[in-house]
Amino acid sequence: MKIVTKDKAANIINSDTSKLLEYSVELNDKDIDFAINTINGRYPETGYCSNTKCKELAYILEGSGLLNKKDEYLEFNQGDLLLIDKEEVYYWEGNCKIIMICTPAWYKEQCKLISEEDMK
Repeated sequence: MKIVTKDKAANIINSDTSKLLEYSVELNDKDIDFAINTINGRYPETGYCSNTKCKELAYILEGSGLLNKKDEYLEFNQGDLLLIDKEEVYYWEGNCKIIMICTPAWYKEQCKLISEEDMK
Protein backbone atom coordinates (compact mmCIF):
# COMPACT_ATOMS: atom_id res chain seq x y z
CA MET A 1 0.00 0.00 0.00
CA LYS A 2 1.26 3.50 -0.88
CA ILE A 3 0.14 7.09 -0.48
CA VAL A 4 1.29 10.08 -2.51
CA THR A 5 0.25 13.34 -0.91
CA LYS A 6 -0.55 16.33 -3.11
CA ASP A 7 2.56 18.17 -1.92
CA LYS A 8 4.68 15.27 -3.28
CA ALA A 9 3.07 15.38 -6.74
CA ALA A 10 5.21 17.00 -9.44
CA ASN A 11 4.02 20.03 -11.41
CA ILE A 12 5.05 19.42 -15.01
CA ILE A 13 4.53 21.79 -17.92
CA ASN A 14 4.05 19.61 -20.99
CA SER A 15 3.53 22.57 -23.33
CA ASP A 16 1.89 26.00 -23.36
CA THR A 17 -1.48 24.18 -23.47
CA SER A 18 -0.92 21.19 -21.14
CA LYS A 19 0.04 21.24 -17.47
CA LEU A 20 0.25 18.10 -15.32
CA LEU A 21 0.01 17.36 -11.64
CA GLU A 22 1.96 14.09 -11.82
CA TYR A 23 1.63 11.67 -8.90
CA SER A 24 3.44 8.83 -10.65
CA VAL A 25 7.01 9.95 -10.02
CA GLU A 26 6.53 9.47 -6.30
CA LEU A 27 4.23 6.44 -6.78
CA ASN A 28 7.04 4.65 -8.63
CA ASP A 29 4.94 1.79 -9.98
CA LYS A 30 5.65 0.41 -13.45
CA ASP A 31 2.18 -1.13 -13.84
CA ILE A 32 -0.04 1.94 -13.37
CA ASP A 33 0.17 5.70 -12.99
CA PHE A 34 -1.99 8.72 -12.18
CA ALA A 35 -1.94 12.37 -13.21
CA ILE A 36 -4.27 15.33 -13.51
CA ASN A 37 -3.86 17.12 -16.84
CA THR A 38 -5.18 20.64 -17.40
CA ILE A 39 -5.57 21.38 -21.11
CA ASN A 40 -6.29 24.87 -22.41
CA GLY A 41 -6.33 24.79 -26.20
CA ARG A 42 -4.87 22.07 -28.39
CA TYR A 43 -2.44 19.37 -27.25
CA PRO A 44 -0.15 18.62 -28.88
CA GLU A 45 -0.15 22.12 -30.31
CA THR A 46 0.52 20.70 -33.80
CA GLY A 47 0.23 17.21 -35.18
CA TYR A 48 -0.89 14.19 -33.20
CA CYS A 49 0.37 11.99 -30.38
CA SER A 50 0.26 8.27 -29.62
CA ASN A 51 0.98 6.20 -26.53
CA THR A 52 2.99 3.30 -27.87
CA LYS A 53 2.97 1.16 -24.69
CA CYS A 54 -0.03 2.02 -22.53
CA LYS A 55 -3.79 2.30 -22.44
CA GLU A 56 -5.09 5.56 -21.03
CA LEU A 57 -8.26 6.00 -19.02
CA ALA A 58 -9.30 9.68 -18.97
CA TYR A 59 -12.07 11.00 -16.70
CA ILE A 60 -13.21 14.56 -17.45
CA LEU A 61 -13.14 16.27 -14.07
CA GLU A 62 -14.01 19.74 -15.40
CA GLY A 63 -14.74 21.38 -18.75
CA SER A 64 -15.29 20.01 -22.23
CA GLY A 65 -13.65 19.50 -25.60
CA LEU A 66 -12.87 17.13 -28.45
CA LEU A 67 -10.60 14.12 -28.75
CA ASN A 68 -9.57 14.19 -32.40
CA LYS A 69 -8.49 11.17 -34.39
CA LYS A 70 -7.65 11.49 -38.06
CA ASP A 71 -11.24 10.91 -39.28
CA GLU A 72 -13.22 10.89 -36.02
CA TYR A 73 -14.05 13.45 -33.34
CA LEU A 74 -15.24 12.44 -29.89
CA GLU A 75 -16.95 15.28 -28.03
CA PHE A 76 -16.57 15.06 -24.25
CA ASN A 77 -17.93 16.91 -21.24
CA GLN A 78 -17.50 16.94 -17.48
CA GLY A 79 -18.24 13.49 -16.03
CA ASP A 80 -17.41 11.57 -19.23
CA LEU A 81 -14.87 8.76 -19.40
CA LEU A 82 -12.65 8.04 -22.41
CA LEU A 83 -10.56 4.94 -23.06
CA ILE A 84 -7.62 5.45 -25.41
CA ASP A 85 -5.98 2.23 -26.55
CA LYS A 86 -2.24 2.01 -27.02
CA GLU A 87 -1.04 3.17 -30.43
CA GLU A 88 -4.20 5.19 -31.15
CA VAL A 89 -3.31 8.48 -32.83
CA TYR A 90 -5.07 11.63 -31.59
CA TYR A 91 -4.92 15.15 -30.21
CA TRP A 92 -6.90 16.94 -27.51
CA GLU A 93 -8.74 20.22 -28.03
CA GLY A 94 -10.62 22.01 -25.27
CA ASN A 95 -10.56 23.66 -21.89
CA CYS A 96 -10.66 20.88 -19.34
CA LYS A 97 -9.12 19.14 -16.35
CA ILE A 98 -8.67 15.41 -16.86
CA ILE A 99 -7.80 12.61 -14.45
CA MET A 100 -5.52 10.26 -16.38
CA ILE A 101 -4.66 6.69 -15.43
CA CYS A 102 -2.31 4.69 -17.65
CA THR A 103 -1.47 1.02 -17.61
CA PRO A 104 1.30 0.08 -17.82
CA ALA A 105 2.68 3.31 -16.38
CA TRP A 106 3.26 6.13 -18.87
CA TYR A 107 6.78 7.41 -19.45
CA LYS A 108 7.96 10.17 -21.76
CA GLU A 109 9.93 7.95 -24.16
CA GLN A 110 6.83 5.95 -25.16
CA CYS A 111 4.91 9.07 -26.19
CA LYS A 112 5.22 9.49 -29.93
CA LEU A 113 4.55 12.86 -31.59
CA ILE A 114 3.38 12.63 -35.21
CA SER A 115 3.42 15.53 -37.65
CA GLU A 116 0.45 16.54 -39.79
CA GLU A 117 2.57 15.64 -42.82
CA ASP A 118 3.09 12.07 -41.56
CA MET A 119 -0.68 11.65 -41.17
CA LYS A 120 -1.33 12.15 -44.91
